[in-house]
Amino acid sequence: MRISDEITAYILHMLEKADDGEAELRRNELAEELGCVPSQINYVLTSRFTPEQGYVVESRRGGGGYIRIRRVKLGRGTTLLMHTVNSIGSELDSATARVVIENLAYQQAISNEAARLMAAALSDQALRGVPAPQRDRLRAALCKQMLTTLVS
Repeated sequence: MRISDEITAYILHMLEKADDGEAELRRNELAEELGCVPSQINYVLTSRFTPEQGYVVESRRGGGGYIRIRRVKLGRGTTLLMHTVNSIGSELDSATARVVIENLAYQQAISNEAARLMAAALSDQALRGVPAPQRDRLRAALCKQMLTTLVS
């Protein structure tokens, strides 16, 4: 068995044992336990525990840092949110962001309050301090992160 498969199996086992579908680990400790380097843990997390595959991964760096992995329960709204996250490319203009948010609210995948907050945060006015060439990339990243957060 390849080390990446072993890491994946270990993390999946942790998730199965967890009552709440959430596992917390420390990258360096896990690497030491499995006899690999921390970058191999990173590779597995970024390639096998993605939003597209039904996982949300949070990390906090530093001495007391951790990596938290949550399995997303896929209901109708969650499926729509994850599909939307996957369909947003590396750039998102203001008009398209507005349409995406309005559609999600109309289909009741997000609340009207969440839609208003997202629209305000992703507006050209909110991002006016960001240079134009980078604005749409930042808007896409922010939108994806907000939707992923709403899923978890």
